[in-house]
Amino acid sequence: MEAEAAKLIGAGLATMGMIGAGVGVGNVWANYFSAIARNPAAKDEIGASIWIGFAVTEAIALFSLLVALMVLFG
Repeated sequence: MEAEAAKLIGAGLATMGMIGAGVGVGNVWANYFSAIARNPAAKDEIGASIWIGFAVTEAIALFSLLVALMVLFG
């Protein structure tokens, strides 16, 4: 296998972490809406922590993209 082909395969495999981040973000928001539907009065309490969970989950996707770019162009 040529080195360039191995780089492309490695970059593609490194982006697989974005799939998990997409599923995680979907779960975070789905659970948020479910919690608000059950108890609308807790919206302010839950709202602060939902953004932290979203940011941490989205950071995983950014790290995955960074690794893919490092493999591709490094």
